[in-house]
Amino acid sequence: MDRPLQILQLVPETLPTFRADVATLFGKYLPRHGVQCHVVGKGSTAPEAAQGFASVRRAGVGARWRSELSFAWLCLRALLGARRGACDAVQVRDMVSIGLLALLIARLKGIPLLYWVSYLMSEGRVERARADLARRPTLRARLVLLKGTVEGWLLYRVLLPRADHVFVQSEAMAALMRARGLAPEQVSAVPMGVDMEVLGQGVAARAWPGWEGRPVIAYLGTLDRARGLERLFEALAMVRRAQPDACLLLIGGAPQAQDEAALLAAARERGLAQAVHVTGWLPAAQAWEYLLGAQAAVSYVPRGALYDVSSPTKLLEYLALGMPCVGNDIPDQAAVLSASDAGWLAASTPQAMAEALLAILRDLQAARARAAAGPRFIETQRSYRVLGAAVAQRYRAVLGNH
Repeated sequence: MDRPLQILQLVPETLPTFRADVATLFGKYLPRHGVQCHVVGKGSTAPEAAQGFASVRRAGVGARWRSELSFAWLCLRALLGARRGACDAVQVRDMVSIGLLALLIARLKGIPLLYWVSYLMSEGRVERARADLARRPTLRARLVLLKGTVEGWLLYRVLLPRADHVFVQSEAMAALMRARGLAPEQVSAVPMGVDMEVLGQGVAARAWPGWEGRPVIAYLGTLDRARGLERLFEALAMVRRAQPDACLLLIGGAPQAQDEAALLAAARERGLAQAVHVTGWLPAAQAWEYLLGAQAAVSYVPRGALYDVSSPTKLLEYLALGMPCVGNDIPDQAAVLSASDAGWLAASTPQAMAEALLAILRDLQAARARAAAGPRFIETQRSYRVLGAAVAQRYRAVLGNH
């Protein structure tokens, strides 16, 4: 067997992390293929946990400016301490300034520099800043707009062209990177996956208390304002014209309390106060129980430059659990639903989603039979077992050239 690869990975998340594409892929599955990750991240008040990583270093906790300074200093020390021969690659995730610093030091040391793009951070900052400026012009919004613009220029003109390899979130994002000038062989897409070893342990369905016997549509995930989930309320209202007792269970929460409050206010405005419920954040196993207690699940992701290149996890979890589900037509969901034929692909309109949901609710037996193909598809195509093997192979191919 080849000797283990040692990767120094700098991530913007707090540690321990709950991101599956960090903890599960790098902490659990890649070590099985001889890829050891030495992770550096931000600090938190949670107890330290190795999470399967070869080593963990996290910054101090305090006021925001102090935490950011501590993190930057920790990254610098980790980069300066990296030695060619002991470190096969430095990998930076979603941080332009740290990425540029890593590029400089890695080049001086003769160590390959890899960059991982899980989200279009610069474009996201610009979009949020412009929305804030449209509502109320502030100095902070102008500074965020400036930061996003400058970082975007540095990312696409300086950092990514000089990285030894770039990993991205989806095939759609890979196409975007190629359109921005990166060579096809310089980019690899690593979509989100599911840990089937965890889901394979079996999950028992549990109806939401008080909604037993009612047609329940479930949504699993974050409820922040940018998700545009009001569109699901419009779809629910159309479903209720045919099935008046249908309900929508939102399994999750929002990082900002005001986003959740605004969502519930939107439900009340549409006369759906009694038909919509937010569970708040739940442990994964409990969330899956309530998901399976519903009759249908929906994965709506707003169309646009930011989310069209995303790789949503919720649809994958629906399929892995054999849940009858509807997904709207962002590229990754369209590809998964077309390949698996285990769910319903709908246009991103309330009417199209309502029609697909009604197709499920009107014939649950047939819907469950179709959804039964989901677990096998995820196991063979989008499980972290499969993704881990593919990523390890890609690392060895890329780093073998060095």
